[in-house]
Amino acid sequence: MAIILSWGWKRAAIAFVAGSLSDLAMAPFNAWPVLFMTFPVAVFLIDGAGAGRLRGVPSAAMSGFWFGLGYFVPGLYWIGYAFLVDASTFAWLLPFALLGLPAYLALFTAFGFALARLIWPRDASRVIALAVCLTISEWLRGQVLSGFPWNSFGYALSQPLALAQTASLIGLWGMTFFSVAIFASPAVLIDGRAKGRLPWLAPAIAALVLVAMGAFGALRLSMHPTAMLDKVKLRIMQPNLEQDAKFNYSAKAAVMQRYLALSDRASGPQSTGVRDANILIWPESAFPFFLTREADVMAEIADFLPKGAVLITGSVRAPDLPPGSRITRAYNSIYIIDHDGSVLAVYDKLHLVPFGEFLPFQDLLERLGLEQLTKVQGGFIPGNVHNTLEIPGAPRALPLICYEAIFPAEVATRDGRPGWIINLTNDGWFGISTGPHQHMQQARLRAIEQGLPLVRAANTGISAVFDPLGRIVAQLGLGIEGVLDSRLPAAIAPTIYARVGDIPAAMIVALGLLIVLKRRFTKRTS
Repeated sequence: MAIILSWGWKRAAIAFVAGSLSDLAMAPFNAWPVLFMTFPVAVFLIDGAGAGRLRGVPSAAMSGFWFGLGYFVPGLYWIGYAFLVDASTFAWLLPFALLGLPAYLALFTAFGFALARLIWPRDASRVIALAVCLTISEWLRGQVLSGFPWNSFGYALSQPLALAQTASLIGLWGMTFFSVAIFASPAVLIDGRAKGRLPWLAPAIAALVLVAMGAFGALRLSMHPTAMLDKVKLRIMQPNLEQDAKFNYSAKAAVMQRYLALSDRASGPQSTGVRDANILIWPESAFPFFLTREADVMAEIADFLPKGAVLITGSVRAPDLPPGSRITRAYNSIYIIDHDGSVLAVYDKLHLVPFGEFLPFQDLLERLGLEQLTKVQGGFIPGNVHNTLEIPGAPRALPLICYEAIFPAEVATRDGRPGWIINLTNDGWFGISTGPHQHMQQARLRAIEQGLPLVRAANTGISAVFDPLGRIVAQLGLGIEGVLDSRLPAAIAPTIYARVGDIPAAMIVALGLLIVLKRRFTKRTS
């Protein structure tokens, strides 16, 4: 009751603390039971907003803003590391990164709280109202201005692995709805037993749903043991290179020497180095130069690869220009190179990172003296199509570069279902922090949603191989230099989510909205 009646700075402080504690539900902590305490606080804050003007909508929005700010500041602090890589240029932007981005993202939480207040019923169905509105606001957060659905509330149910299997049915946004509804349910215990109310019913139903999710996941895991493709042997090279000012063209020879030596390192007493694999994988943006324009480097790669093997690597790619033209912009790409140095396939990143690979209103901000972290004048060039890659001796692969893996809708192509997902990333910008753990958690859910194995190669970690149910087959930890050998897991049949996408989640949200509106209308009429 004290939370409901709170006002002013006390109300803001309560919301901020509740949001901050909610971040513990995300990787690497995965302490999702904390949400049983923090999401009821969100319900109480919206309950108390009714005493404000304009039916309490502005007050609810302000509570949502402070809740969101508390959630995103500790959840995204690691972004600040990127501004210290070249501190002399970007350190002055650190306060904007640490507070500006969380404040922007908190606007979506504010919108969710305000929308919930507009349709807020007075009974237990208000928990469903909050779930509906926060799911809508979280979906919008993943769409507006290119989107940034990082740490969406649905990821709280991605650990333990049995709970995460529900994503194969309803995807991230359905998981978000259930997360909010389940964890907010204890709020109705304060309603009392007046007028036939059963305050224990909502948390009891939530507990049953949580148990049902776990039982479904356990059954699914038992029915689909990990199966391997015998003839596809992977070797992932994790160089653990610092993302600093020394990573430039003058380091070309040292970088290549390190990559080749590490890629051929024995990984065990029976290992024969790179000859054990037929697919060698290097991470995103692996070179401080345009790879295919360096004939000596391409020759080194050709000499290094065993016959029949291919290299999958990230690299910046120069656009096709007339000879002698000055190169000012580039693609962030994935190359597949065979043992004679031929480029077999290329994928250009479609979904670029704002302020990292391009600036919103690029020309205007560049005229004001700003530049993105990668310092590519004019920004990177986005690709045109999300195509699968043909790989000799292996199933077709769906490429995802860096944070493309956090967008559920990105895992779709026009040329049929792939056999696996390859995710190249460079989390070296973010140091030894929670960011790479969160990134891997989100990539893993893409494997579960689609029923496809996912192979992740990261510069500083975490590199891993996941089977199509999200089980870790092999992993190389954060901040470790080394190689990771694994066979490629086999895909399973397309999941419901892979077949119909977000339709089930949309139906769940629509049904929840109808229930809430019916309850609200019925109460008003009576």
